[in-house]
Amino acid sequence: MTASNLLIAAGREQKPAVIDENHLRRMTLGDRSLEREVLEIFARQITLMLRRIAASDPALAAAAAHTLKGSARGIGAWRVALAAERLEEAAAGQQRHANVMDAAIAELEAAGLEVCAAICARLGDHFGGLNAETWRDRSRDH
Repeated sequence: MTASNLLIAAGREQKPAVIDENHLRRMTLGDRSLEREVLEIFARQITLMLRRIAASDPALAAAAAHTLKGSARGIGAWRVALAAERLEEAAAGQQRHANVMDAAIAELEAAGLEVCAAICARLGDHFGGLNAETWRDRSRDH
């Protein structure tokens, strides 16, 4: 039985990390200063992209989600990347129903809040006093 099967069998399914530390370290070549800068940029970008997505038509929402998907993959924020991909598909595809788009946006917002909270916790005061609650408020301001 594998380790993951043991965890599931024990009723404790292991949730993947919000940010893949190994991937982030590889992408920033182990440079902690660069890592911090990349995380700050990503947290600001997700705030801006969510504002654009909430206030745009499906084509622009798809473009913003595509941008966010690439950035999330760059830092190893796999849940954000997956949620952005789902939104991109919902917005660009034939399922442009409001409920499908709303669900995809909500999924991306939840994943974004999770990753931003992790970034804020990690960077602390280095991130200009921004915390998860402030980020949530900023991302919803239209």
